[in-house]
Amino acid sequence: MGGPKDEDPPVLLNTDPENNQTNLSPDQLNLFFNEFVALDNPTKQIIITPKIQTDEVEFLANKNRVNIKLNQELEENTTYVFNFQKSIQDITEKNPAENIKLVFSTGSYIDSLTITGKIAYIQPTKNEEMKDILVGLYQETDTTDLFTAAPYYIAQADSAGNFEITNIKAGKFKLYAWHDENNSLKAEYRSEAHGYYSELIDIQQNMYGFHINIFKADISDLKVNRASTAGNNFDIVLSKPPISYDVIHPDTGTKLFARLNDRTIRLYHTEIQNDSTEISLSLRDSVGFAIDTTFYAKFEESERRPEDLEIKANSGLNFVKTLRAELTFNKPIIKVNFDSLMIKYDTAGRIPIEPYHFHFTDSSKFTQAIIEIQIPDSLNFETYQVYLGDSSVIDIEGIPNKEKLEANYKKLKQDRLADGISGSVDTDESPILIQLLNKKDELVQELYLENTTIFEFTKIEATDYKLRAIIDRNKNRRWDPGNFRQNTQPEPIYYFVDQETGSQEFILRAGWTLTDIVLEKRLDTGYFPDSSKDPSSQEFDQTDEIDSFEIPEFDIHPTQ
Repeated sequence: MGGPKDEDPPVLLNTDPENNQTNLSPDQLNLFFNEFVALDNPTKQIIITPKIQTDEVEFLANKNRVNIKLNQELEENTTYVFNFQKSIQDITEKNPAENIKLVFSTGSYIDSLTITGKIAYIQPTKNEEMKDILVGLYQETDTTDLFTAAPYYIAQADSAGNFEITNIKAGKFKLYAWHDENNSLKAEYRSEAHGYYSELIDIQQNMYGFHINIFKADISDLKVNRASTAGNNFDIVLSKPPISYDVIHPDTGTKLFARLNDRTIRLYHTEIQNDSTEISLSLRDSVGFAIDTTFYAKFEESERRPEDLEIKANSGLNFVKTLRAELTFNKPIIKVNFDSLMIKYDTAGRIPIEPYHFHFTDSSKFTQAIIEIQIPDSLNFETYQVYLGDSSVIDIEGIPNKEKLEANYKKLKQDRLADGISGSVDTDESPILIQLLNKKDELVQELYLENTTIFEFTKIEATDYKLRAIIDRNKNRRWDPGNFRQNTQPEPIYYFVDQETGSQEFILRAGWTLTDIVLEKRLDTGYFPDSSKDPSSQEFDQTDEIDSFEIPEFDIHPTQ
């Protein structure tokens, strides 16, 4: 009371055993400080390598001492590292002790090999700060991996993604990184971002310059969990949502129709009742797993009330000359009454929507339709409304839409348009999917380049944009993540980043044209040796003292 605020962190006075001591196998560790201390979440904050049974370890802070009871036998001839990070704090102001690390060996020498590198998200996150990112080395003979058990050696990346694993014993290892959101010391294969170095690493000397891109990918098995009758229809429930599916049957698109809702594919048949028919199904998920299966689907009469027909539209978008509306239905559509489909632009103005303005994106499913209609230059209105009256569409079960649909679209005036954007992608690979995004990362336009790296977007709204390029290696016109089980890396993504500001956004002004924009590649997942970080590769005056070496900072120029 009344004194100055304590802003000094606890100072380590001594340890038992001593740091870098050899030929011992202690059953407990003690650290002594210059003031009373407390422990903050030690099971998460204290990184121990190589791995031990952490659930057996007891952590205790008592006055100015931290006591750690190991409660287990340690491996012979092994160097152990206890990295305390910010777990030890003073009891008054919670100032964390800095750079506290205790190293000892059960053998006659201290293992001293080091690897360093950087972790990055392949797709940018809203908060660029890296948090709870772990990096692990698994021994070549280890049958576990980042999804099944904690690694042999482990480190935590800093907020910029830099990591360092020290005191490694020479050997061959597998290198993984992941976002350990639930503090389990392993990755969740459905939900946590992860990445991996594809090859085995033979660590015989210090290695500087690893780079790993992490990404989210559900690598759980794709399978059919259940297939059964549902009212008049037939449901196929999958283990996870597919990225694509095909129903193979002679009646597909004429009498047999399908719709996908999350993990459930529902089949409808207009004629078969109280009977079954053989159907083949081809499925593919987002990480490339595919299955082909055949089953008998039975369609039965039922008194269950059919679900209502629902329609959604991509309302609120802008256009230049051609209004493009996307309609999504919760069930396949078999009939459209064009008499009640129109474009409204004032209280009396109408443009009829004709059959040639309207098409389904998939003729075998009929659950998504596109309306494209060019608005005459003579019409000088700003807002145009796509109008579908009630009972204007009828679904596979004979149910019409009960509610009218009104979706508004805004026509951009000439003085709000930019002439365009043009540039190139610095790559020899093709094809390339170029995407123009708004500030919310929503897709505005895209181009598919097969025989060139040059791109151009013309006559677009003057506003803020982002640009990215996807190297479409499997030619499916979308980005594919990596697949750990198949040892494949994610498809490269190039992002434009302003070299001066570091921002991915750029402003496109009305009447202007941006040219010569280059989307450049920084680093793939891989090893990029950096000899400047290796003291053995440099000449030093014998009188110089080398305390530490900085973990490499990678340029944040237009990124992958």
